[in-house]
Amino acid sequence: MEEKFALNEVELMKYQPNRYPFLLIDRVTEVIPGKSAKGYKNLTNNEWFVPVHFPGNPNMPGCLQIEAMAQMLTVAILSTAGMEGKVVHSYKHNGTFHKEVRPGDRLDMESEILSFKRGLCTGRVKGYIDGELACELETVVIIPDVFNQYKPTKKDK
Repeated sequence: MEEKFALNEVELMKYQPNRYPFLLIDRVTEVIPGKSAKGYKNLTNNEWFVPVHFPGNPNMPGCLQIEAMAQMLTVAILSTAGMEGKVVHSYKHNGTFHKEVRPGDRLDMESEILSFKRGLCTGRVKGYIDGELACELETVVIIPDVFNQYKPTKKDK
């Protein structure tokens, strides 16, 4: 049976290097280390981006939706044994947006690792508002410490 656990806002800091104002996760409700992470971001009128995006019609910018989803995937990656504290860089994103994310919404995110080899991780994250798909992300993430330790063999060439 797989170990599952949840993280509050303080425990989250162990697996997510971002800090306010760029930490875009409020709570992680379930982590299966090295496989998946689920959690959410509560959007309020107090978010730093609301006054400028867009006055009179506030919503969460698409780039910040991508960042929030990438952060949730990072929790799944860094919860893997031996990965805690590693630096993670996003390499490639393919995001799709289905509806606006507005103040008052709770963006529920579900991430899953699709593959993880030699410091390269591919993953998928879906964001929901009230059970309806709002945004999704397919991404490639690199963990430089692990990637740089890899020495190609003849079999890899």
